[in-house]
Amino acid sequence: MSLGDTPAVARRRVRLAIRDARNAKGYTQGQVADAMDWSLSKVMRIESGEVTISPNDLRPLLNYLGIRDRVLIESLVQSAKASKQRRWWDESRFQGMITPAMRQLIGLEAEATIIRHFYPLYFPGVLQTREYARGIMDQYSHELTPKERDARIEARIRRKQGLLQREPRPRVFTLLDESVLLRTMGIGRVNLGQQLNEVAEAIQDGWLSARIHPFDNAYPGVGEFELLYLEADDVAHAVLYRESLVFDEIVDNAHRIVQHRALWDRMWNAAISKEQSTQMIKTRAEELLRSDP
Repeated sequence: MSLGDTPAVARRRVRLAIRDARNAKGYTQGQVADAMDWSLSKVMRIESGEVTISPNDLRPLLNYLGIRDRVLIESLVQSAKASKQRRWWDESRFQGMITPAMRQLIGLEAEATIIRHFYPLYFPGVLQTREYARGIMDQYSHELTPKERDARIEARIRRKQGLLQREPRPRVFTLLDESVLLRTMGIGRVNLGQQLNEVAEAIQDGWLSARIHPFDNAYPGVGEFELLYLEADDVAHAVLYRESLVFDEIVDNAHRIVQHRALWDRMWNAAISKEQSTQMIKTRAEELLRSDP
């Protein structure tokens, strides 16, 4: 299956085509809902990527939006069909347990060719060990039920497994604040050491590059974010994911993506070198694994 036919990419292509065509016509989402005899929430969820649209719904919608090109219509219909293929994150155990934005992230992450992270507090989910993920989720015992926490931990492990099974693997560039090497997340020093060891092994394997944003550098004043590139390394093929506490969002706005990429580039270039960062990770892991739990 070509990259353009994969479910997450196909869903994104359809929803952006719908949104762009609606904007070109000057229609509001409410006007589309009225014309199609749908609820407003259905239109909003289709455009946000929370749900897919069936080919039977898509054809009259494209007609209403003024799209007459038969080749384009058929291409979008095929993408709508491709977007409905079920993947592991569609399993019932994850329904309602992970956010709509996280479901989109998982799909895009599974198909991205390049991923850039900035994480100032902890390691990115796709790099976490089970124990480390449990330590993070336990911080949200008041916001999430045990079932939700377990599902999110399992999703993180499945994401990592999926990435490791891909051929070729995506190129992953992770920028971490220096404090991430020190914060045990309530899991103990040995478990943090094992987490650091796994990251060091990923760097050694060649698919992960990591740099440390040192304490001496100014803090950028933003939370964690990810930039995912589905084909070429440019904004036209990029998606931004942002997370704060238990809330998250997928951003398709080109201006905001460009802003975050520029910030990421500045921080990456000002960070400790890849070689020295890798040595810091290894040294910290050795120090932790020599200590008592």
